[in-house]
Amino acid sequence: MRAPASGGAPQSMVIFLHGYGSNGDDLIGLAEYWRGVLPDTVFISPNAPEICPGAPDGYQWWGLSNLTPGGRAGGVRKPAAGLNAFIDAQLSAYGLPEARLALVGFSQGTMMALHVGPRRAQALAGIVGYSGMLADPDELKSEVRTRPPVLLVHGDADEVLPVASMPKAKVGLEAAGLDVVTHVSPRLGHSIDERGLQLGATFLAHRLSRPVVASGT
Repeated sequence: MRAPASGGAPQSMVIFLHGYGSNGDDLIGLAEYWRGVLPDTVFISPNAPEICPGAPDGYQWWGLSNLTPGGRAGGVRKPAAGLNAFIDAQLSAYGLPEARLALVGFSQGTMMALHVGPRRAQALAGIVGYSGMLADPDELKSEVRTRPPVLLVHGDADEVLPVASMPKAKVGLEAAGLDVVTHVSPRLGHSIDERGLQLGATFLAHRLSRPVVASGT
């Protein structure tokens, strides 16, 4: 966790969702790039729920024994309830509404963010997904409950999840009624570059600074 740079009580929250075989310590470093433009934001980066075989100190949202589309769609559902409970607990602990929360995912964490975010009853401020994909496009359209705006960033030299995953995700998300902005980083592999960080900062600053509209107005 990184407390707000302002030193005051958090007015917004970013939850990072790391990739397969990584851990919460990995993505929390992104907070240092964004605290200047999000001085009143608390940053939280949990470990995924399962220990990742063969990865020292690594965790996974689900195992990769089944890499078929059906396997991904089933896998992303497995930890969803636990992640939602974690999100609820953090919002309650800081007294913040969903409209003050953004999810930021990388790789498998992006899949989790794109699964959980649109299925929550109250809309999040936004979702940023780096180097990921939409794991369950066939189910999303019928299960979507809210439509947070989405920023997707992907490298065109990604050797783990090909860049073609991004336009496919955009099509699936837009079919469910979500607004999606995308960016391709040239010559970037399975990683995040400076341009991606800048785009994330601009997106989050815009979404988390918007006034919260009271329910029913």
